Amino acid sequence: MTDVPNESISSRLAKLKSQPVVLGIDNLGKTYPRPDGSTTTALAKVSFSVHRREFMTVIGPSGCGKSSLIRILAGLEDATSGQMLLDGKPDSGPCPDRGMVFQGYTLFPWLTVLKNVMFGLKMGGMGFDQARSEALQWIDLVGLTKFADVYPHQLSGGMKQRVAIARALANKPRILLMDEPFGALDAQTRAQMQAYLLQIWQNVNLTVLFITHDLDEAIYLADRIAVLGAPTPDIPHGHLQEIIDVPLARPRTPEQFTSEPFLATKRRIEGLIHKRVVPTMVEPLPMIKLTQVGDEVV
Repeated sequence: MTDVPNESISSRLAKLKSQPVVLGIDNLGKTYPRPDGSTTTALAKVSFSVHRREFMTVIGPSGCGKSSLIRILAGLEDATSGQMLLDGKPDSGPCPDRGMVFQGYTLFPWLTVLKNVMFGLKMGGMGFDQARSEALQWIDLVGLTKFADVYPHQLSGGMKQRVAIARALANKPRILLMDEPFGALDAQTRAQMQAYLLQIWQNVNLTVLFITHDLDEAIYLADRIAVLGAPTPDIPHGHLQEIIDVPLARPRTPEQFTSEPFLATKRRIEGLIHKRVVPTMVEPLPMIKLTQVGDEVV
């Protein structure tokens, strides 16, 4: 599929932005204590909004505060300053409206696929029969019906993450938070999981905020991309650099990876992430020679 004219893409993005804001990040900041009594600022004054049914990715270099951000949004950590808004109202702490999928395989190894997906439903007070029926529907949605009675160690990495997605969706969250969920997968499985995720998102009333360090993944999945910057001498904390609209038509296709709008967006993000920073002086390492005479590297 080729890209539709830019006017059509612009219209789609404008329509998306006219949707209600379901998740607001308002001047969010996070500091961590250090052993010497001082603090390290991971995030400062980060503000942006996520609209209903939007697929938004967050990208940035190591140390820019991506994981701190999503853990605050999931209610797993408290912000030091600012606030998170759900439907315009301050919110904190875990809640059923926000589901979380981690990078690691966080399944219970002693439970089958079915019982893993049923777990949250039963903890929420749902009866066994209803929880089983609901769980089977979500397992079918992620294409794992044949594996409902197997254990996590019998599944591939991609299958485990599909179970984790089904478990998160079973509680019917309005917002799905994903912290580099495909980071540990090989390239082929990662591409398959991206396709699975887009299919699921298109068929479920869901807003997605997806953390990644992979530029291609960020562009391929997203409607908009929040680009975070790592600390620099001028800005000594993680900060929001820019929100970028993705100028690609949906549904997404592998052919778009080589399209000019895709490559132009990638160059723009690379320019933001890899801004030239003057290197600081590093104390030289002790010179211990472990090569034989005549084996020098030229």
